Amino acid sequence: MALEFVGFLPILLLLGLAAIQLGVAAYAVSQAGTGARAAARTESYEESGTDGATAGLAAMSGWLADRADIAVGGGADEATATARVEIPSVIPGIDNFGTAERSAVMPRD
Repeated sequence: MALEFVGFLPILLLLGLAAIQLGVAAYAVSQAGTGARAAARTESYEESGTDGATAGLAAMSGWLADRADIAVGGGADEATATARVEIPSVIPGIDNFGTAERSAVMPRD
């Protein structure tokens, strides 16, 4: 009985890490959306003295903001922001899970 458990333990650990990785990827996507919305909202204010990209990074979790890039733009009627976050890995030996990208558009004042 114990021998079967020892043989099955690496598979259970890998499945556990895969579940945690899925949660980390979903959290990265959520944080990309939060950063994009905050950046677009800040850029939409005419009287704002803050850079939208800076505000977007400040709205994100610190450990993901270090891996993020936010581009802002738009026209006279709307402000746009696109946040890209590199998805961190919790599985040893696999380093590249890609990037999470979210965009937001806000009307200008």
